[in-house]
Amino acid sequence: MAKVALITGGAKGIGRAIGLDLAAAGWDVALCYRTSEREAAETASLIKQAGRRVLAERCDVSDPAAAEAFVRKVEKEFGSVDALLNCAGPYHRINVLEETPAGWTEMFAHNLHAVFYMSKAVSGGMKARKWGRIVSFSMANADQMVAQPEVTAHYIAKAGVLILTRTLARTLAPHGITVNAVSPGFVNSGSAPEAELAGMVKKIPAGYVGELRDAVTTVRFLLSDEARYVTGANIHLSGGWGI
Repeated sequence: MAKVALITGGAKGIGRAIGLDLAAAGWDVALCYRTSEREAAETASLIKQAGRRVLAERCDVSDPAAAEAFVRKVEKEFGSVDALLNCAGPYHRINVLEETPAGWTEMFAHNLHAVFYMSKAVSGGMKARKWGRIVSFSMANADQMVAQPEVTAHYIAKAGVLILTRTLARTLAPHGITVNAVSPGFVNSGSAPEAELAGMVKKIPAGYVGELRDAVTTVRFLLSDEARYVTGANIHLSGGWGI
């Protein structure tokens, strides 16, 4: 029976690339999105063309009830959730002293709280099967805990993802479940203008901007049996930026 991946933020960017790669490798894919309905339909169509089962649904996973309901639906329709990819993670730029309570709360809700809700929801089934993979996305310099005046809440939430990753890794290791983080620097995922990325090249020690395939191959390894002993890790995907 095919393994099943659940991808939050799976309609476009890194989440979409991971979903298409897993479909090509024989996985069935469930993905959710908040606003990218057209992109989600396109992604679902491509997964179907690969001959795999797919479920694409609008779901705000920062709502714990909605997150739980979506996981239960995927388990009912596909039989399991073998891998959870927490790819949703919006951000906005605003000076910390100009941030609103609503904006502050939103950044934590979508970048950190959702990871907790989804991880908790899938863990029961994974524990019962004695196998599972959880991969969450942070950011390359989140473990440095440096000042971030323009993306403060987003950055603190991404640092929190690293602590949550380690905590879940220790908690779930006895059950055959690994929990790891991938921390991108500048990756051309379609969310930033090409000109902006080009301007960042001089700050990247490797001398170039990452591509979607760099994220895909990293996740592919973490989901594999070859990575069975890798848990609680934070993989910097940044060409040396932010470390």
